[in-house]
Amino acid sequence: MPEGEPGVDNRCMASDRAGWGAARGRSPQGLGAAALLRHSLLWASRRHGVQRVVSGSPFTRRLVRRFVAGEDLADAVAVARRLAAQRLSVTVDHLGEDTRDAGDARAAVAVHRTLIAWLASEGLASRAELSLKLSALGQHLDEELASANAGEVCRAAAEAGIPITLAMEDHTTTDSTLRIGGRLRAEHPATGLVIQASLRRSEDDCRSLAHPGSRVRLCKGAYQESAALAWQRRNDVRLAYLRCLRILLEGGALPLIATHDPPLIEACHRLMAATGHAGVPHEHQMLFGVRGDEQARLAAAGEEVRVYVPFGARWYPYLMRRMAERPANLALVLRALTSRA
Repeated sequence: MPEGEPGVDNRCMASDRAGWGAARGRSPQGLGAAALLRHSLLWASRRHGVQRVVSGSPFTRRLVRRFVAGEDLADAVAVARRLAAQRLSVTVDHLGEDTRDAGDARAAVAVHRTLIAWLASEGLASRAELSLKLSALGQHLDEELASANAGEVCRAAAEAGIPITLAMEDHTTTDSTLRIGGRLRAEHPATGLVIQASLRRSEDDCRSLAHPGSRVRLCKGAYQESAALAWQRRNDVRLAYLRCLRILLEGGALPLIATHDPPLIEACHRLMAATGHAGVPHEHQMLFGVRGDEQARLAAAGEEVRVYVPFGARWYPYLMRRMAERPANLALVLRALTSRA
């Protein structure tokens, strides 16, 4: 694979000042330790025993509220209202995945329909979109069931003027999610899809989605994947991200740039300028509770910024993936664990 991205000054990208020289400036041992820590956190996200310890800590509620709007619909709407008042857009996500019961999948549909109605009644439709996890709608039970449930949510959202973006989960769901997304786009062309740049397949997926009117949220990827399937080193993921972005831009898609990495954000802007796409519509997306200063800086510079606002009782896997994305946050989890002990 290419070492750099045509049209971008890789010497600047590799500078220590830009924070881009991680793969070159650190020892293999250091990189291995960082990867091990990330994989350990992702492993912990699937362990019920660790979940019980973290959830039982008296410190946990403050920790969760840093990254999650709350457990109820009212909490999510209140945060969305506050962010909209700051001229920020929002993506609201009801936490929950891997549903194995058709009744639970129907309950998830009901929650999303109630959320859509509430956002519309608050006058937030122009500032809000919904992130929809197909696994919460029965994807692991039956693809057709998930597709039908998602279609119902999309129709309700379309009536309210609220767009939907289908979330992308681990690699085992990628093909199914893209198939369902294709069917939904036939009726609702504005339905967004997510591509995880860390997956080695993602450049090909971007080519299939790179056409005018196609909304594509481009993120690095928050799931633990093998080296055979995904780039592991930070610099490799960044360069893959830029390659995916270039494909989307050249195809005329609407790129939703979902990253908190300031050097990568700068590199995205340089790429857009170097390839003649500086003025094309695009959007920056960031997570609630992460790099609020960067969100404010981009908004002040005239960029469209959307904040991903999760809510719900099933917050634990989401929280651990956030820790894995930025291991410096591990101190928060350790504090929760020690306070429980």
